[in-house]
Amino acid sequence: MSAALKTRIAGVLLDADTIRRRVEELGEQITRDYAGKDLLLVGLLRGAVVFLADLARCINLPVEIDFMAISSYGTRAESSGVVRILKDLDENIEGRHVLVVEDIVDSGLTLEYILNLLRARNPASLRVCALLRKQKADARPVQLDYVGFDIPDRFVVGYGLDYAQAYRNLPYIAVLEFIERVGIPG
Repeated sequence: MSAALKTRIAGVLLDADTIRRRVEELGEQITRDYAGKDLLLVGLLRGAVVFLADLARCINLPVEIDFMAISSYGTRAESSGVVRILKDLDENIEGRHVLVVEDIVDSGLTLEYILNLLRARNPASLRVCALLRKQKADARPVQLDYVGFDIPDRFVVGYGLDYAQAYRNLPYIAVLEFIERVGIPG
């Protein structure tokens, strides 16, 4: 018998208007920083899709978009520590200006792995835009060039972030509370 966690929303951390305003500010900054350059946004699936779509609309430059699918959580509430590439880029990034768009930087392990992989492909530049950065003492020191919000070390969902694929559709970011284990016949 395996167990699942019963959850509930414990409160809204960032409302939809606050997120929208900050994404617009990030888009304006990225527009200034990449003026006159061809920019490739690389979204990390699935969590970054909502953020990437909104951010791309706020960048006043022609941009291309590609995706990578990475797994380090599965259906767990904590990272497994093992990074797996489920889908690689379709585009060649050699000589390109690449901006990795991430939903949340937690331990930094996944992002560190991805950046090392992409650097080996010789982009002209490689930067990171993260919507959320958790304040964790043991996080890897990964360079983030654009950060939407610094948040406490709590499990959050919404605006693309999930727990076991649920809650991605919330228009805000909420703290998820784990309230009990529920037995599931296995």
